[in-house]
Amino acid sequence: MRPTSTEDLEELLDPDPSADDPIIEHHELWPEDLFDEDPLSISPVTPGHDPRPGVADSDLSPEEVLERYWGYSAFRPLQREIVQAALDGRDTLGLMPTGGGKSITFQVPGLILPGLTLVITPLISLMKDQVDHLRARGIRATAIHSGMSQEKVQTALDNCLFGKYKFLYVSPERVGSERFQAWLHALTVSLIVIDECHCVCQWGYDFRPSYLELPKLRDQLPEVPILALTATATSEVVEDIKRVLHFRPGYAFYQKSFLRPNISYSIRRSDDKPAMMRFILSRVEGAAIIYCRNRQLCQTVSEALLAEGISATYYHAGLTYTEREMRQGRWMRGEVRVMVATNAFGMGIDKPDVRLVIHLTMPSSLEEYYQEAGRAGRDGEHSYAVAIVGSQDSRMLHRRLQDTFPEKEYIREVYDQICNFLAIGEGEGLDRTYDFDIELFIRRFHMRPVQTRHAIEIMQLAKWLEYHDDDSRSMLRFLIPSKELYQPHIGPDRLIRTILRSYTGLFSDYVSISEHDLSTLSGYSEDEVYTFLVALSRQGVLHYIPKKDIPRLHFLIRREDSQYLRIPYAAYQERRDKMSDRIGAVRTYIEEEETCRSRMLLAYFGETESSPCGACDVCLRKHPSGLHQYIIDAVGEELERSFLDTSAESYPVEKIIAALPYHPLDTMAAIRYWAGELSEGLEIDGSHLRRQMP
Repeated sequence: MRPTSTEDLEELLDPDPSADDPIIEHHELWPEDLFDEDPLSISPVTPGHDPRPGVADSDLSPEEVLERYWGYSAFRPLQREIVQAALDGRDTLGLMPTGGGKSITFQVPGLILPGLTLVITPLISLMKDQVDHLRARGIRATAIHSGMSQEKVQTALDNCLFGKYKFLYVSPERVGSERFQAWLHALTVSLIVIDECHCVCQWGYDFRPSYLELPKLRDQLPEVPILALTATATSEVVEDIKRVLHFRPGYAFYQKSFLRPNISYSIRRSDDKPAMMRFILSRVEGAAIIYCRNRQLCQTVSEALLAEGISATYYHAGLTYTEREMRQGRWMRGEVRVMVATNAFGMGIDKPDVRLVIHLTMPSSLEEYYQEAGRAGRDGEHSYAVAIVGSQDSRMLHRRLQDTFPEKEYIREVYDQICNFLAIGEGEGLDRTYDFDIELFIRRFHMRPVQTRHAIEIMQLAKWLEYHDDDSRSMLRFLIPSKELYQPHIGPDRLIRTILRSYTGLFSDYVSISEHDLSTLSGYSEDEVYTFLVALSRQGVLHYIPKKDIPRLHFLIRREDSQYLRIPYAAYQERRDKMSDRIGAVRTYIEEEETCRSRMLLAYFGETESSPCGACDVCLRKHPSGLHQYIIDAVGEELERSFLDTSAESYPVEKIIAALPYHPLDTMAAIRYWAGELSEGLEIDGSHLRRQMP
């Protein structure tokens, strides 16, 4: 196959509706038995690091638990403080950059506390990774997700109820379900963990509506401490997290520095991105990740690398579970050097020896970029994070903002055309669910694909409708009161009784059901269950929606003239302004030529006191003096701090040399440069710097 050309990439690098969302996963691709295991069959941890054999976990110190299960005698910075805050029952927010060891901060207290630790995390793959790691250490953990049958969900919850598990992983969508809410009261929960907690912020970079269900946990379990964890959050997002999750007085907040001194952040400018990518790969050895914007580009780049003799594979959310596991496994084992991936790849991936992360297209925020770049060098060894930037990248970022927030008139037009497409008349549609073939809709009405999808997202935030494309299970809702269900003309009675015993909330909302489960419990075949449900739906007894791959729209309002429909400020303008700010920060980052890349990232996250990294493209650029730019910058700042900002007439040169970690001759050369450049006028008099007299 020929290498990818610049023309090929120009088309593929543009925003694309198939760009992956790392949180939204197609549940039908995940095997139902993903987490199946008898909790009593989990092997005990292999002895060898047990400090007090035979002593219960609850009687050990955090350090002893860490040594028993992980073999470490001491915690990393801030881990111990977060663990103690959780043990003390305080609501806690931990801000720990990628590779900082977030999972230890809740797994250690979870083993010491008496009850169950409930872990809310957005990705099924992340659940599986952590559950597998815990089980490998002899720790009883499980997870429930929306791809499981009701029977398996109930079995998992029963095992938690009887104390057979210490950790239960669930998705945020599951937290909001009536069945799970009902079970919460019976479970003995000692700690609630909310991973990727920045997703609760409605105007943050990665807002997830399902995360707004999480405050229900505070209402249901008001005395249980919440441990909220994330790798990236600005000061504004931090305040929003504490507000949305209803942190109680006396909460704890711990933030680890965002500084990653072993990573060299760099920008490489080229309109021939394939050639630059191959050049960088030839200069940096070791495992690599290449991040792309969409699925098609992933495959194209991977195939081009293979054609060049570079071992590579690709990963995105459109692959089946088996394909993703196989590709990820080969890369983790070092059988493949390069993983070409969308943003669906990386969360929960603990490969310490990634030496290089390349971005062919920049994300829409520095939070995303920092997380993805931070997957390099988790072992502390020197690594590289390189963004390849072309002449059109800044324009494309601005276009992404326009696509994400189309004009309000276009949003109203999409609403009108959807109603026409579904034949919803004026005053109709309230609380009804419709099959919605979005691809057919876009083609039939000649809509703009990317902007149409984002318009539907804004309609959801405006509470006009709900869009469901991630649940392939059947839905059911009763349309008549329960007292009318047992009339002679309504049947079959046995199936109706089975439905009522198996599911709750059927008279107030649509509930996911399993024809297979109903068949097993009622004694009817699956075909008979389907036939009966269709007949009951025709009678008006219930509304039955058989499972389909096609998305669904559920209308929350009656159809009316779209000009009278309100788009709330928080659903559109506030989110647009925030995204504009984030994209502006990314554009500044890729366009800036004078400021250290690491310092720019640190300043974005509120760390204003930092030194030049000495490793990025800006720092390593040669200054006209012959020195590297970072030495010139560092010496200039030290001069400002120690001498120029004071009233002293002179200052010892040796103190400046001693304060900086550079070769004395380089530092001296930089001092001479500044002595000649500063408008105040400095002179070197022997071993001292002196202000020149006017």
